[in-house]
Amino acid sequence: MTTPAPAPAPTLKLKANVKARIVQGHPWVFANELEALLPAEHDGELVECRDRTGRFIGTGIYNSKSQIVFRRLSRDRITLDEAFLRKAITDALARRELSGYTGGVRRLVWSESDGLPGIVVDQFGDTLVLQVQTLAMEKRADLIAALLKELTGAAEIIFRNDASIRRLEGLRQEIHTLSGQPWEPRWLEIDGVNYWLDLQNAQKTGFYLDQRTQHLAVAKFCAGKRVLDAFCNQGAFALHAAKAGAKEVLGLDSADDAIVSARRNAEKNGLKASFQTANVFDWLNDSARENEPRWDLIVLDPPPFAKSKSALEGALRGYKEINLRALKLLNPGGILATYTCSHHMQDAELRAVIAQSAADSKRRVHILEWAHQPADHPVLATMPES
Repeated sequence: MTTPAPAPAPTLKLKANVKARIVQGHPWVFANELEALLPAEHDGELVECRDRTGRFIGTGIYNSKSQIVFRRLSRDRITLDEAFLRKAITDALARRELSGYTGGVRRLVWSESDGLPGIVVDQFGDTLVLQVQTLAMEKRADLIAALLKELTGAAEIIFRNDASIRRLEGLRQEIHTLSGQPWEPRWLEIDGVNYWLDLQNAQKTGFYLDQRTQHLAVAKFCAGKRVLDAFCNQGAFALHAAKAGAKEVLGLDSADDAIVSARRNAEKNGLKASFQTANVFDWLNDSARENEPRWDLIVLDPPPFAKSKSALEGALRGYKEINLRALKLLNPGGILATYTCSHHMQDAELRAVIAQSAADSKRRVHILEWAHQPADHPVLATMPES
């Protein structure tokens, strides 16, 4: 006996004169790409999308309150039920196993890249940190949490629904645990370094897992070197540099709580590293730096400067400025580990920033290595934003 196909859902239709990216494989449709919106009664539910000729493009989740009104889940007709969610989560877990992320600290689900738009899940030992950022997934959050607990054996799930992006979906901001009990901060070892983690109250999901491979990649250059970790947050780059045998390590961050955490982590691990609260732009621009010894290795890992396309031009100036200042503070033969987490800034823009900074600093700069997101943060080939 065959399972009947899902019944047709309400339908959206693309405008005739718009080149919507969804036709080329991108999962999003914006409100201005559609002939008309559906009534708000369909918000958070499944709808279908068709092109101007009536050709079926796929099934996805709908929210008339969001600029991104449609997010495709499948090119087929589907039902957003327990079976669909179970398979999507199971596939995401299998993807991590295949790529070698089998330990207790990893990203388990990465939104559209894992077929679950708006769902981000990070694992820290027996605790999962869950972010829900779309209305459709919010309506099914209890089911998603139950499936995550069943499939991973997690002891607790922390709902970190405090990201500002939730406002764009008409969702309120809140933080709570599945059990209803507060999650007590604790020590957790990540790649050989102990960190004091406050997963319920710290930034994002409690620790920036996207840079784990880079902490180790940079550490291999640090033995016997003076190392500056700018925008250090909890001090991961600095701590790995100290562990690798750096002769001097300084971490800078504008957040007092991050510096307190970094110092605590250094003390716990018995590592020699100093941390200072500072505005990194001002610190790098301070003329006093000219009379100080130069650095052998500088890490620039700033927060995103370009949170929208309209902010990209200003962001490029900001990235150019900090990279130029950092190059001027490096010893000859020194190493600059520079990063951007602004998804609107692509490889070409970053390469141009580095080239301009090199030219303005009158330094010969060679590329040692290009960094990318780790495999537990998979990139959807048709979606640069991932």
